[in-house]
Amino acid sequence: MPDNPRIDNLRRRIQKDPASIAFAQLAEEYRLAGSFREAIEVCTAGLKRHPGYTSARVTLGRALLELGETDDAYRELTDVLKHAPENLAAIRGLAEVHRRRGELPEAIEQFKNAFELAGSDPGIEQLVRDLRREVGQKTAAGAPRHGASWGDVGAAAAATAADGPDQARGRRVSAYLHRWLEAIMAERRGRLYPAKS
Repeated sequence: MPDNPRIDNLRRRIQKDPASIAFAQLAEEYRLAGSFREAIEVCTAGLKRHPGYTSARVTLGRALLELGETDDAYRELTDVLKHAPENLAAIRGLAEVHRRRGELPEAIEQFKNAFELAGSDPGIEQLVRDLRREVGQKTAAGAPRHGASWGDVGAAAAATAADGPDQARGRRVSAYLHRWLEAIMAERRGRLYPAKS
């Protein structure tokens, strides 16, 4: 890993004071740098001293997810949400866990929660772009109305998931969700930047 002054500084702080809560910042810096194993190690050590440190648990869950350890990530992120039900990073992480497992109705429910909390968070547009990449193509048939509800989206997901796992059905649900999210974004842009008359 290339030199990172922020990581070096945080490491020195923890070496001077092993009980420091700076471990959470160090773990997050490792995670952001793509050093997921190091992030997990730092979180695990720090959480032994500070087991209730929510942001460190979120970092741990997200690092586990990046390594494909979805069961462990699920446990961490679910535990965070028991104690901090409005933690947006944990909600998004859990949505991604469900998405990677192919559990689309559950993923949609978590994305719904994230959207309700996020307001005008710019991360929403990134989520839409990520879903577009996942879907890979737009499907004109079955596009939801502008006023489609999360219930409509969830019902569509549940209906397609009821027959068992199938990539084509998963793509249709993802495409449906994508179009629904695009409608939300268009509506928000219209409210934030009304057309000049």
